[in-house]
Amino acid sequence: MTTNTVVTLNKLVPSGAPTLENFKVAAAPVPTKDALKDGEILVRTLYLSCDPYMRGRLSGRTDSYVASFEAGKPIDGLGVGVVEASSHADYKEGDIVTGGAFKWETRFIASAKGFTKIPSTNGMSPASFLGVLGMPSFTAYVGTITLCKPKQGETILVSAASGAVGQMVVQLAKARGLRVIGAAGSDDKVQYVKDLGADVAFNYKTVKSLGSAIKDAAPNGIDIYFDNVGGEFLDVTLKNMRPNGRIAECGMISQYNATAEEAYHIQNLAYVVMKKLTIYGFIVSEYYTTPAYGEFIKEVSQMLKENKIKYKMDEVVGIENGPQALLDLFEGRNFGKRVVKVSDPAHRL
Repeated sequence: MTTNTVVTLNKLVPSGAPTLENFKVAAAPVPTKDALKDGEILVRTLYLSCDPYMRGRLSGRTDSYVASFEAGKPIDGLGVGVVEASSHADYKEGDIVTGGAFKWETRFIASAKGFTKIPSTNGMSPASFLGVLGMPSFTAYVGTITLCKPKQGETILVSAASGAVGQMVVQLAKARGLRVIGAAGSDDKVQYVKDLGADVAFNYKTVKSLGSAIKDAAPNGIDIYFDNVGGEFLDVTLKNMRPNGRIAECGMISQYNATAEEAYHIQNLAYVVMKKLTIYGFIVSEYYTTPAYGEFIKEVSQMLKENKIKYKMDEVVGIENGPQALLDLFEGRNFGKRVVKVSDPAHRL
């Protein structure tokens, strides 16, 4: 094989919806072990992660917590791959690695410092380390458990409850004896949320009134809101929060493609004061070095061992289909955690 498939960014998208024209999928020479410098590894990509935060990286913003992509260069993000060659003492051929610096390439060379070796997959797909044991699930844990500190008997509302983060919030909350209300964007997603254990679930796209749907589901109010969408959903929920309620601000995907004219302006912010609400904005990467990460791995690993957890992956095959797989997130066309399968662990391309 003499070529390497690479996904680069053609043009930044400061506002509005990105399209396939903003990306370029092309062939490039395959990197070889002869090109390795000290401390580097040659990685064959197995899976790439599609995540909502990547929309901000397409914008060219300079005031975000993560750098924007650069036009003309490969995009990058979370991934899982296998080491095919190494000049670093801690890595050898065949090691499975994960990290946040995976270039969207079939193969690439990078410093080993940006990667973590997975000791054993225990029979699980390597993609699990992008999902149920990866960043989305840890995000659910930090927002729900570490920050909002749920108490048995409380009521939690979860938007995008069938998504990569939301499906874990539902299950972590149920494991702690909360009453769980989930919202999703299609009837099959709603059924999945119910199958996860939610006490109530509704399709936010088909209800006559979002405010009435939330009020009917939680007549006594919401103690915790895990927000994945922002916009109108957040605004309406503010009115339905109980005194001293907590809100985990994970994401606002409904606003990521909005232009200045389309952006939703929150009208009920006064309820933060009137109801003494606490809103937690957080970046999950800051918690990997805290005790929360070890607690998360211990709890979720045990739940998996006891078959007490479900986690839906949404797999798109082929790196050439990566741009569309990413764009689908912003239209709600994914169902579960969206990943792109680039190659098979047991197959050398």
